[in-house]
Amino acid sequence: MKTSAKRTKTTAQPTSRSKQTLSDAQALQLLLEMMAIPGRSGEEGAIMEFIQHKLVAAGATAKSLVFDGAHRRSPFGGQVGNLILKLPGTQRAPQRMLSAHVDTVPICVGSRPVRKGKLIVSANKNAGLGGDDRAGAAVILGAALDILRNKLPHPPLTFLWTVQEEIGLHGARCVQVSKLGRPASAFNFDGGSPAILKIGATGGYRMTIDIEGLASHAGGHPEQGISAIAIASVAIADLVRNGWHGLIQKGDHTGTSNVGVIHGGEATNVVTDHVRVCVEARSHDPKFRRQIVAEIEAAFKRATEAIQNANGKRGRVKFDGHLDYESFCLPLEEPAVTTATAAIEAENLVSELGVTNGGLDANWLTAHGIPTVTLGCGQRNIHTAAEELVIAEYHQARRIALRLATGAES
Repeated sequence: MKTSAKRTKTTAQPTSRSKQTLSDAQALQLLLEMMAIPGRSGEEGAIMEFIQHKLVAAGATAKSLVFDGAHRRSPFGGQVGNLILKLPGTQRAPQRMLSAHVDTVPICVGSRPVRKGKLIVSANKNAGLGGDDRAGAAVILGAALDILRNKLPHPPLTFLWTVQEEIGLHGARCVQVSKLGRPASAFNFDGGSPAILKIGATGGYRMTIDIEGLASHAGGHPEQGISAIAIASVAIADLVRNGWHGLIQKGDHTGTSNVGVIHGGEATNVVTDHVRVCVEARSHDPKFRRQIVAEIEAAFKRATEAIQNANGKRGRVKFDGHLDYESFCLPLEEPAVTTATAAIEAENLVSELGVTNGGLDANWLTAHGIPTVTLGCGQRNIHTAAEELVIAEYHQARRIALRLATGAES
């Protein structure tokens, strides 16, 4: 869903309530430093230490700055939990929260961020930049630093830097909500344009499928074996042939599925007896997503029935799945939507409302009872070695974030 907002006629200027103490050059240097720090999912200790140090140097107290135990509740463990900064309001207003995740995908380890004209790119051609989502983390850090150093008036505020977003939104999923205060609205900064306001996102389901076959000598007695690889191949071909893999369109229903990982086999002279397959299914419609999952399971069950050895024995299949995050879509009159729209327009941008087919921390924050919208920071080609960041859009996101943090969106 996309709608356009009326373009304002004059360039907005920061008001006294949104005065920035970080210059554009300083904010860009902060971002470059943050993108150069490795921090794949579960290994966010160094970047969190960097952020914590900056906040303490700006005046954040030990009482206002805490880590939660999200990593201890995550199935992946990890070095550290989410970092939370709470600032009592200097004005009476509903509490607000600004959030961003700090972890990056594995390809971004080794990033060497450099400026190239109007862009930031990685000088290491084999590594992604890490703008997803170090740009978002830098945007809300900059807003917090401006408020702390310049003692700007503001409503009650929470700043949240999450971990493990890239591997299933586990930081937001496992956040200790009691440590956040009572935010009435939240503004999450992640990928894309700062003018596109994501008010909804798809739901995702992940599944591990274990296929048990029967080993035998592939040259001497292949007919005695049951190939787990063959079972997986037949099942995947079935899904592709019947339109249940990739982009799925069935009548008015749409979704996606992907077989993303296959592990199995150790030698060509052995009929493989075990294969593990990792699959995901997504749809904005929870009922249709469950149908996709059912079709995937049915295809693998049919494949085990179709393949047997010379003695009539068949393999077995076991499914282990869970919901990563549920879909959501905020109403247009939700205060988080109207407030963020006003902040975007105050920066002389044309706002667009959108719903994304990817998961966001906003999925779980909204599920926790905190209506959350997501804005971009200028990231492009994320999760690839060709990732780049548009400098002008990063600065636009910074100004929008400060408006939201200080209540200066109007």
